[in-house]
Amino acid sequence: MLAMWKKHLNTFAGKFYFAVLVLLVLAPWIFELIDQPFYLDLLSRVLILAIAAISLNLIMGYGGMVSLGHAAYLGIGAYCVGIPAYYSEYSGFMQLGYTIFFSALFALITGALSLRTKGVYFIMITMAFTQMVYFTFVSIEDDGLVIDLRSEFPGLLNLENNTTLYYAILGFLFLCLIIVYRLVNARFGKVIIGSKHNEKRMLALGYPTYQYRLVCYVISGVMCGIAGFFLGNFTSFISPEMMDWTRSGELIFMIVMGGTGTLMGPLLGAGVFILLEEWLSNITIYWHFIFGVMLILLVLFGKGGLHGLLSMRSR
Repeated sequence: MLAMWKKHLNTFAGKFYFAVLVLLVLAPWIFELIDQPFYLDLLSRVLILAIAAISLNLIMGYGGMVSLGHAAYLGIGAYCVGIPAYYSEYSGFMQLGYTIFFSALFALITGALSLRTKGVYFIMITMAFTQMVYFTFVSIEDDGLVIDLRSEFPGLLNLENNTTLYYAILGFLFLCLIIVYRLVNARFGKVIIGSKHNEKRMLALGYPTYQYRLVCYVISGVMCGIAGFFLGNFTSFISPEMMDWTRSGELIFMIVMGGTGTLMGPLLGAGVFILLEEWLSNITIYWHFIFGVMLILLVLFGKGGLHGLLSMRSR
């Protein structure tokens, strides 16, 4: 990771991303100084969705597995906080353990079936699995759950403090960036990337691509599930709506906007997506139309998304 920064720090894109990461670390002090706590909440939301986008980018950007079902993991992680809290179980270790276990289990089962398909069939089957989970929770608890106390980590973290929660989210975001960077630059990642471009050749070389892709899918699901764990703690209210397939579409928009198959692109895309959503929604109720036009123009004329534009500036 350090080698990557040393290599790219002299470029415009490298300096920009370094400045962004420094600002993320200093953000709570800056917002406290200007007495604007709302922006800390907004940035916490950006980071949570950035983690989800990074997890989806791992399978979509690097592995070519376009999933319309990743929002299910956000819901699983959030409900692993909400359901125990409903029964007055607030142990963060227990809730996080549930999150990792059920996210991995769901990813393993659905991935084992979904990865036997390709292209549009893969997209549709992942969406179908997500809608199954969505309607299951709608039938059980349509009104959602209120989380009266955040996850407790006695002697370690106090997530009731918004600044502490923010740094916990930021720390996990950094961990996700490191994990993705190490994975895609290891032999494991090379097999995943190779399978995206020419799976038959990778099979001919003796690599069991199905097993590699399944492991990658499970890792991605667990990452997104932990993002859901933080989302449940952040919102203090969870509902089935957070796992609807349209939420998965938003994650895809973030990745495409930021730069598919890039390390920092999902973070950049999530930030721009949320900021534009907040800004445009305050201007007009038809902000979706304006946002859609902007996205179309970016896809047509901004090769590689916002990351591609920054990289062009670096040349």
